[in-house]
Amino acid sequence: MSQTEKKLQLNGREFRLIGTAHVSKESCEEVKNAVSAETADCVAIELDEQRYKSLNDREAWRKLDIVKVLRNHQGFLLLANLVLSGFQRRMGLNVGVRPGDEMRAGIERAQDLGIPVEMVDRPIQITLKRAWARNSLWGKCKLLATLITSAFSKEEVSGEEIESLKQSNEMDSMMSEISEYMPKVKEVLIDERDRFLACHIWKCSGDKVVAVLGAGHLPGVERHLNALAKGEESPDTTDIEGLPKKSFFSRISGWIFPAIIVGLIAIAAVYGGKELASQLAWDWVIWNSSLSALGAVIARGHPLTVLVAAVCAPITSLVPVIGVGMFTGLVQAVIVRPKVSDMESVQDDVSSVKGFYRNRILRVLLVFILSTLGSAAGTLIASAGFVTSLWTYIKDACSSAWTWLKNLFA
Repeated sequence: MSQTEKKLQLNGREFRLIGTAHVSKESCEEVKNAVSAETADCVAIELDEQRYKSLNDREAWRKLDIVKVLRNHQGFLLLANLVLSGFQRRMGLNVGVRPGDEMRAGIERAQDLGIPVEMVDRPIQITLKRAWARNSLWGKCKLLATLITSAFSKEEVSGEEIESLKQSNEMDSMMSEISEYMPKVKEVLIDERDRFLACHIWKCSGDKVVAVLGAGHLPGVERHLNALAKGEESPDTTDIEGLPKKSFFSRISGWIFPAIIVGLIAIAAVYGGKELASQLAWDWVIWNSSLSALGAVIARGHPLTVLVAAVCAPITSLVPVIGVGMFTGLVQAVIVRPKVSDMESVQDDVSSVKGFYRNRILRVLLVFILSTLGSAAGTLIASAGFVTSLWTYIKDACSSAWTWLKNLFA
């Protein structure tokens, strides 16, 4: 077998793994030939049911409801999806292939031959949510930076370079770079999905299974299939099918910072008087309001959107279950309602700064992101000002508390 194909004989069953580059003409032909050549009992495809429906429904973007997306707290997920699909789309333009054509080729050939098709990948929403949840604050910043860089990258990729991505030495180098730069993301996007794919390929019906998947998954899926055949692993994947369970500390950690802010204002009232407490509270409002509103202005939000950012930011900064971006995004979407033309061009517009401002859907997401970042910056600046203004009082309060504890246990 070549570097892009693996044939495994396990427990009396045959598994043929076809590794592809997702925007490769050669991959489309390889998949068609592999499905045609094998008298397979089942063809497994590296897609989930939602992506399979989107692949077949070219009008899917017309049905996008941006208001519903924001209400369901999925603004970041939509942006990540758009950036990733836009990046693949640009890569495919140079070789005349659309993202997912090799998957579509495998499905169509299997259907022509009357072979059952199984979708064996984890839903993309779960994968992205797990990647976000598993990351530290620094990891989240790197992930956002990578997405933004990918969105506006103008790098041209030739057909030869795309084909080289299927070779093991190129793929190993790429996986190594991802592991070093974003280990948690690599763990979720690659390692977990290797296991998920292998387990669902294993559960496919029949003794001969042809599996079509990205070349980067070949080594991991092969390893997990061998472990499943030996009984060293279970085919159960329920532990990676949802969001990671939060510890008690994680569940309350979002409220710790607001509690500290309120506590600092209380310390100011006790030790510095109402005037100091009022000044700190006013600083909190000013910094949050002004910077969140500035973010909405930079995103060219509607004047009412800017006003909502200014009013809501000081409040939402103290309530971790909601964010100012949800309010600003909803107002922008309702007042400047996206048109059908925006939905049709969103995957092209996502690749340029002008496109973000021209497309009403993308501008809603821009308002969502920038007003949120502005509020976060205002929170940090105001908090630093709190500590600076109260440092003497905080030291006195800590000293009094320590004295009280010593007397209590003396």
